[in-house]
Amino acid sequence: MTLKSLGLRTGSYGSLQLQQSNGVLQNHTSYVFPRKSSKVLLSSYREKERERCIPFICRYLCRGKVGMVILVVFALLVFASGFFTVNKETTGSNNRNILEVLQNSKARGRTVIGSISSGPTAKDFTKIAQTNRNQTTGNSPALVPPMLHPCKNFTFSPPPPPNTKRFGPRPCRVCYLSNEQAAASMPRVPSASPVLQNLTFVHEEDPTKSETRGGSDFGGYPSLKQRTDAFDIKDSMTVHCGFVKGSSPGRGSGFDIDEDDLSELNKYHDVIVASAIFGNYDVIQEPINISESAKRHVPFYMFIDEETENYMKNKSVLTSSKLVGLWRIIVVRNIPYNDARRNGKVPKLLLHRLFPNVRYSIWIDGKLKLVRDPYQVLERFLWRENATFAISRHYTRFDVFVEAEANKAGGKYDNASIDDQINFYRNEGLTPYSEAKLPITSDVPEGCVILREHIPITNLFTCLWFNEVDRFTSRDQLSFSTVRDKIMSKVSWSINMFLDCERRNFVIQTYHRELLEHMPPPRPPRLIVRRQPPIRTSPTIRREMGRKIPSKRARERRSGSRRRRRVVAGSRNINFH
Repeated sequence: MTLKSLGLRTGSYGSLQLQQSNGVLQNHTSYVFPRKSSKVLLSSYREKERERCIPFICRYLCRGKVGMVILVVFALLVFASGFFTVNKETTGSNNRNILEVLQNSKARGRTVIGSISSGPTAKDFTKIAQTNRNQTTGNSPALVPPMLHPCKNFTFSPPPPPNTKRFGPRPCRVCYLSNEQAAASMPRVPSASPVLQNLTFVHEEDPTKSETRGGSDFGGYPSLKQRTDAFDIKDSMTVHCGFVKGSSPGRGSGFDIDEDDLSELNKYHDVIVASAIFGNYDVIQEPINISESAKRHVPFYMFIDEETENYMKNKSVLTSSKLVGLWRIIVVRNIPYNDARRNGKVPKLLLHRLFPNVRYSIWIDGKLKLVRDPYQVLERFLWRENATFAISRHYTRFDVFVEAEANKAGGKYDNASIDDQINFYRNEGLTPYSEAKLPITSDVPEGCVILREHIPITNLFTCLWFNEVDRFTSRDQLSFSTVRDKIMSKVSWSINMFLDCERRNFVIQTYHRELLEHMPPPRPPRLIVRRQPPIRTSPTIRREMGRKIPSKRARERRSGSRRRRRVVAGSRNINFH
């Protein structure tokens, strides 16, 4: 075997050198270097190429435009990578939160069909709310978990201050759900009524007055002892609550309603809206922004007396259909009081007696215009707050004694009757409002709007509140806190008194008819005439425009005078001596 067949290289390559000397292989004393692998050679090649490219790149980066473009592109890449990283983390946390809510919801016996792959949407919210509504058991309301509520992070902002163009209190921002979401949030079962489970009402065909203070044939004449006993809350109670005469409310009771209207009032409804106009005192207001679902399922009832009915017929507002826009007109005959404002307190406080098969009701005074969907209003102030009764507080006054003085100053009722009512409450222990009453924030409501669920405890509250109005003055703001505090001292129950600016967000207040008729007609809109700006011209054009253009007759006259001029021959050579 030769050396060439062994593949041995010569010493010129620095490899293992084997030489033949006298037929013997001998090792040289020179260093032996092993052969480098392909990877090492490739890395060394890349290092050399990088060393060559660095000066080339630096040469072009020194140029202003190329360097600026590269820096902008690099900044955009860094921003985009950071944005997608944060978005991925946020989506992951939302998914984990949703999964936890769904697991907790399933553990409580609720099942949500379907899965959510991203943050909660309106469709997901409605699906979960509807599922809770259909599968909830027990007395707890079927509400959507707070994590999924679109208004969770809503920040309340106070109303803007009054200015010279708009006086008085202003509405503030309110976060509502969409119409579909709000309707789907309605609890499936009624709320629990604390202590009181069965409430019945006094019936007397011939009520007699046994005491000097207050009462009426319509509301009966409860004694002071009966009044005191009515605030002792028990499991089953019988109290005075209007309609003491007749076979049923509306039939020979002093607040009589036609039979076809009574059959309408006895129908079952989840939600109704009610109002009243007595003594032709207000102009009927048509609600706006009402969803199609509410138009189909939420009836609007307007109670009027015969005086108002005649006026509306003469004005061709009311026809045989008994419909004025969305309002279903209910005519009341044989009204119990001479005071139209006191007659209005009957449907306002005793709706549960006129509508025995209704779950929720919204009361608005006749001078108000509803501008929000009923489902949205109930969800915001009842269902979301887990409340059964809601009313707004007065926008400036929160003390009953201050309210009484304001009523006397405004001539709302005779001063002697107001003083008699306040002195009676003071002797019972009524004190001015102070921070000691917290979390109660006010003793004076703005009673033109009432939101309520018809359960025994709320029915009792409005019955006893009506009895105070029937016994004393018709100013229901003066008796509200007394009835509320007496009931709250016996049972665990409270009223949601929301801000007046929130009320002004879903109702608009108009003037009474008397004021509207005496108001001057609105001024016609001012006609603004805008003059066209002058045309800018050059001096030459202005000079030409300033010249007077001669008429055709003037041109002919001047030309004719030149023709008639005679020239005498030789006249230029005449010498005068």
